[in-house]
This record gives sequence, C-alpha cells and structure tokens, in this order.
Amino acid sequence: MDEFAVEMRDVVKIFPTPEGGEVAAVNHVTLQIKHGEFFSMLGPSGCGKTTSLRMMAGFEWPTEGEIYIDGTAMGRTPPYLRTVNTVFQSYALFQHMSVFQNVAFGLEMEHVPKKEIEHRVRDALEMVKLSGMGRRKPKQLSGGQQQRIALARALVKRPAVLLLDEPLGALDLKLRKEMQLELKALQKEVGITFVYVTHDQEEALTMSDRIAVMSQGKVLQIGTPVEIYERPNCRFVADFIGETNFLKGRVKKTDEDLLTVELLDFPREIKGVGQGNLAVGQEVSISIRPEKVRLEDDINDDTAPYKDSDNLLRGRVLTTAYVGSDTRIIIDIGHNISLIVWEQNHISTLDPQAYYTAEDKVVIHLPFENTLVLPEG
Repeated sequence: MDEFAVEMRDVVKIFPTPEGGEVAAVNHVTLQIKHGEFFSMLGPSGCGKTTSLRMMAGFEWPTEGEIYIDGTAMGRTPPYLRTVNTVFQSYALFQHMSVFQNVAFGLEMEHVPKKEIEHRVRDALEMVKLSGMGRRKPKQLSGGQQQRIALARALVKRPAVLLLDEPLGALDLKLRKEMQLELKALQKEVGITFVYVTHDQEEALTMSDRIAVMSQGKVLQIGTPVEIYERPNCRFVADFIGETNFLKGRVKKTDEDLLTVELLDFPREIKGVGQGNLAVGQEVSISIRPEKVRLEDDINDDTAPYKDSDNLLRGRVLTTAYVGSDTRIIIDIGHNISLIVWEQNHISTLDPQAYYTAEDKVVIHLPFENTLVLPEG
C-alpha cells in the first residue's frame, strides 16, 4: 500500500471561457491525503475545490500534472476503473427503484453474485442506520434518510476513497448538524478515506482531520482545524475561517516570532506573533479573533498614557447583543475603526451592571499570543 490514498502533483486544470480566453480553475496544486483521513477542501465558490474532486473521480482530466490514487497514476483512467466513489449534493437516487435496488445498482452492474449483493446491501443499510427500509421508495424518505441512502450506495462498493461534493448542502441547518456528526462517526467506523468538499467553514472545522483552504485555484494552507483557525498563514485564510478583527500595519521590529507593528491608521504600536517570513517595512494585517480580546472598564482619564508593556487600546461601546453564551460587543476605537468582541458570560446574573452597554468606555487588551501578524493575501 502506498503512503497516500490520494495525491495531486502540480495539477493544473484550464477551461476555455465564452469570450475565447482561458481560466485556470486549478492552478499548480500539490497535496497528499493519508489513508483513513477525513480531508476537507474548503473555499468560496469558484476556488477550484469541486474541479479538484472531479479530477480525483475521473470526471475531468488534468491539463497538467497528475493525480495518484494509492500510488498509481490515474492519467485518463475512467471513473468506473478507479477505486473511488462519489456522493453528490443532489443524492442522484433513482426514484422508480426501491432503496434496496438503489444501493444494489452498482454491484449489479459489476455482475456480483446475488447472494453477495444481498449481504453487502444489508450491511451497508445497517451502517447508515436504515435497516428494514429496503422496500421503500426514495420519495417516502426524509432528506436526511435519502442522503444516507446515497452514502450506502457509495459505501457498498467498498471504495478505497469516498469523494463527497457538498453532500449536506440541501439539508436544513438542524439536520445538517446532525448529519455532520453522523458522517464523522461513520468515517471512523468504516475507516476509509473521505475527501469532502464544502464552502462551510464550521462544517470543515467540525468534521475534518485536516483542511486545505483554497482560493482562485490555489491551495493557500493545509493543516488541522486547530492550526487553520489559530494560526492562519495569511489574511484570506484568517478572514475565511471564522470571524476576526483586522488592523493595518507595517513591521517596525522583529524579535524572533514576536513582531512590533506600527499601525497605519493611527499612531500606535502593537506586538504580535508573526506568521511566515515577514520583513521590517513590510505592510501586514494584524488579526485577532473576537473571543480572544479582553476588556476592562476605562476608569482613567482618556488622555492617560498607555502602558508600554501591554497591547492596549481605548474605545467606546457602540452596541451590544446578548446571545446567551456570550455578549457580542462592537467598540469604536476612533479613526473610523471598530472592533468586534465576544465576551463570554461566565456568571449567571440578571444584574444589568454585569454587562457592557452603549457608551461605556473600555480598555481593550490584545494578548500577544492571540495577536497574529499576517502577510496580505
């Protein structure tokens, strides 16, 4: 067995445009997906994630580069000769067939013996918790059940790799979250490689062992959910994964990983953890997540000097929104800049004094380790 279940080596896919030009949907992508891994490809529409998946499946062929599955170059191998199977957002179930017939269809096309088909279909339906529903038609099932049938139909062929193209996109929010947990549990149970395409960053964080964040045909960062969220390598990744605050700056001084950045919008220096090779004089973005900001009441006069040792800013509360687990606060720090802060509600109380309200003056603390200095991009 090869080290990787799927590998893309310097893959390019170019499509013609209606105007007679060309567009690189996938632009020199190299990545490796391990055996038994839940790997997500995440990005906005048009970033190249679905095209990458279709090339793995054999529905598209690379313009340049090569796709390897279990160490074997796929070249122009057709889909039915690849050890992969695909689950689509649309389910693509045969409405005139029973659930059993839908799941058995691929095995019948391969002329698998009837007794083995019955055994494998029964196992697949049990795997997706739909035992006993083999005689029903797809229209008699809920959206979540139909999605499970589509999964069972893919799993019954025992592929080495299961490709999933936004398979939960058609489900309502509550069912989608339930299915996320079920899919992750199912992947662990069957132990095969899942390659999952989504534009939903929360879905990718919830389910994945590793994530590739894509933009304009390129992979910007590959890492675990914690790495992608806590240490994005550029502004685009930080902005796409979750919410964050940005301040513009220029690197003034480097001290190993801790950089001193001069803000461009007003005279203030901020220290933070540098991501990538950043040089003195380079323009950068400072990123800090709303839940990682710390607030204190500003009991001093507004003109009192900042402490040099801390990343402190002063501000005025514009609005607040109580959402149960936390209070979401928008703070004006002057110069037409506002910051979003999520303050966790640690104490259960009805005392209005326990919560910030509009016009409160606050001191904003940006802890060094939570303040990231990122290259633009």
